[in-house]
Amino acid sequence: MSMTLTKYILRIKRQAKYSVKTAAYLMGLDRSFFRKATGSRILVYHGICLRDHLRFNTIFLTKKIFESHLRFYKKYFNLISLEDYYQRKFDSQRFNICLSFDDGFANNHKYVLPLLEKYEIPAAFFITAIRDAGFDILWNDCLSIAYKYGPGKFNLRGREFIKGNGGKYVSAGGESLADILRHADFEDKAEMIELLKPFREKANEDYWLQMTEEQVKELSRSKWVTIGSHGYYHNDLAEIPGNSVRNEIAKSKEFLENITGKKIKALAFPYGSYTKEVIEAAKEIGFTQLLATEFIFPDDMADTTLRERLTINPFISVINQMHANITGKY
Repeated sequence: MSMTLTKYILRIKRQAKYSVKTAAYLMGLDRSFFRKATGSRILVYHGICLRDHLRFNTIFLTKKIFESHLRFYKKYFNLISLEDYYQRKFDSQRFNICLSFDDGFANNHKYVLPLLEKYEIPAAFFITAIRDAGFDILWNDCLSIAYKYGPGKFNLRGREFIKGNGGKYVSAGGESLADILRHADFEDKAEMIELLKPFREKANEDYWLQMTEEQVKELSRSKWVTIGSHGYYHNDLAEIPGNSVRNEIAKSKEFLENITGKKIKALAFPYGSYTKEVIEAAKEIGFTQLLATEFIFPDDMADTTLRERLTINPFISVINQMHANITGKY
C-alpha cells in the first residue's frame, strides 16, 4: 500500500471517529463523559478572527467558535488561572482547564478580553517584546502573508528565494526559507520583514497585528488575566547561542514588567522549543513557570517549573476538541 493511500485511509478513519463523537453528544449519549471527567490540562490558543481562520495559518479560530468553547467550558469544566494551576488548586470532581494564548496578537485584546470578562474566565497571555524592537508583526506571520500575496521571487542577504509548491519560498537548492530563518539571527528576519512589508497591507490586521504597549497594559489590568513572556523576537530559543537566549528572555521580562508594573514569572517557549541550557537560563533570570507543548527530556516531568500544554486544533468540531482536551490527544 502506498504512503499516500495509507494517509488517506487514516484521515477517513479519523474523520469517521470525530463524526461519531459529535453525533453521540448531540443525541445526549456522550454527555456523562464530560460530567464525570477529572484531571487537568493547559490549553494553547493563538489568534482569533471573525472569519476565514485558516487563510494564512493553522493556529487561528473564529470568534464564534472560540465563544462556543467558552460556553462549553463553563458548562462542564473548572476554569482556573495559571497560578492556581501551578499550585494545583484543582476541583477533584471536575476536569480542570487553564487557558493560555501565545504570540500577543492584537486580536486577543480586541476579541478575547471582552469574552473572558463576559464569561468570567481566567487566561494567561504570552507576549513577545517585538514592539520594543520596533516591529508590529512577528516574522513568521509576515512570511505566511507573503506566501499568499508576496512576489514570485526576491533576494534576501544575497540569496534568491522563489515561490515553490504551496506558495512557500525556497532557495535554488530547495531549502525552505522558513526553516532557514527559524535557525537564523533576528537580523535576517528583520530584513525579510522590511522587504515584504508592503504585502501585509493586503491582509486584514486581525491576522497579523501585534498588541501595542497600551493594549498589553490594559490587558494586564483585568483580574482575569495573567501576562507571561514569549521571548523578545519570537526566536526559537533552542536554535540561538546561549548568550543570546539569556539576553532575549531577560529583555522580554524587563519589557513586560515595565509595561504592566507586575512581576513576570511565566515563560512560554516559542514553538515549544527548548534545551536544558534554555531552562537553566530562564530559572536564573527569575522565571518560575516554564510552559512547553511536549516534554523533550526524560526528567522534565519531575521539574516543578515545567508544564505541558495542548494546542487547539482548528480543523475539528467543538465536541471533538473538548474530547481531546480531556484525553490529551487528537
